[in-house]
Amino acid sequence: MNCLTRHEPTLLPYARQAVLDASPTRNLMNYFKDVNLPAFSAGFVAVLVGFTSSVAIVFQAALSFGASSAQVSSWMWALGLGMGLCTVVMSLILRKPVMVAWSTPGAAVLATTAAAAAASGAPYSMGHAVGAFMISGALVALFGATGWFEKLMDRIPMALAQALLAGVLAKFALNGFFAAGADTGLVVTMLLAYLVGKRFWVRYAVPATLVIAVFYVAATQGFDVAKAGFGDISGFTIPVWVSPQFSMAGVVSLALPLFIVTMASQNLPGVAAIRASGYELPLSKIITTTGVATVVLAPFGGFALNLSAITAAMVMNPEAHEDRNKRYTAAVSCGLIYIGIGLFGAAVTGVLQAFPKALIAAIAGMALLGTIGNALAAALKEEPTREAALITFLVTLSGVVIAGIGSAFWAVVAGLVALWVLTARHQQK
Repeated sequence: MNCLTRHEPTLLPYARQAVLDASPTRNLMNYFKDVNLPAFSAGFVAVLVGFTSSVAIVFQAALSFGASSAQVSSWMWALGLGMGLCTVVMSLILRKPVMVAWSTPGAAVLATTAAAAAASGAPYSMGHAVGAFMISGALVALFGATGWFEKLMDRIPMALAQALLAGVLAKFALNGFFAAGADTGLVVTMLLAYLVGKRFWVRYAVPATLVIAVFYVAATQGFDVAKAGFGDISGFTIPVWVSPQFSMAGVVSLALPLFIVTMASQNLPGVAAIRASGYELPLSKIITTTGVATVVLAPFGGFALNLSAITAAMVMNPEAHEDRNKRYTAAVSCGLIYIGIGLFGAAVTGVLQAFPKALIAAIAGMALLGTIGNALAAALKEEPTREAALITFLVTLSGVVIAGIGSAFWAVVAGLVALWVLTARHQQK
């Protein structure tokens, strides 16, 4: 006891310092010191791509449950604050990029199921939807807290994880080049700007391309000012509480499909993005946090929060920041913008939606090129796992949906089966 007492004055300052170093408030001040233009640009592009590419699906899901305009705005409030706070707080605490997003395939499942139920004459109420969101979030938190999800992820070989990531990202990159059919001049201009940027200003290639694209659109076709909705600014978005209702039909038809799709189509590729980038993160704690946040925000419209893959790849690659220890600033930048979207939903949503679809698709594709190349190179590097990795990549890229579950899950299944069969063949030789 005397020994402990004698050393206590020496040990306590270190303990206090450890607490301070983990403080989000203290690290927020460090954020302003560490952030640079490429990092902030990466965060903005992540919001631009992640938000505008799927916000219409979220709107459709809300309306399928009979949401009023106030409730739709409340969904944006809950999702914006949920994604933003989870991303900012965890990134600041860990000083590593942690990206949280809504479940786009989950929103699609909800919209489809709700529409089918309405067509059959037995529509789900918003209360039943909220109850399903809470059950799904509780299941996510359970799988995180018990470590079951992380243990499952540890069984996926790195080559397959890299191939999965490459397949998920390649779909977005392809959309960027497909956009040339709709607006050839814009996409060609952006591609030339990107190549010149990569030749002379590697760190600023993506932000420079975005700036040039904005000027090009302003000079040639202009932005859709009607969508910007500046006249709709009326202060903060007001959240709307909806009391949850629970039923067996809601659990089977809404909660379980939402949980399965979120884990298989969102969290699984999200883990692949993290590990492919070389970051070590406490996955179980992060998954648990997203599940708890979903339960808390569900009554306001937060239907599902999860790890991101597409936008995570944007903030974790070297172009976001030359110092990998400071790439957390790109994630924090993204999270702060998401918080702004939540607080000023109508106005900010309109501004982001005013960007042409071709611009969004093209900037996403170009921002992901480096990550796709690195992931493919790593996936196909070793001969024993090359074919299994290639199968994983192609199944992911196909976008196939079986039994309501997306291609990311089936790609891992196909890759593992292929790896098992091929490994058995090599062992027999």
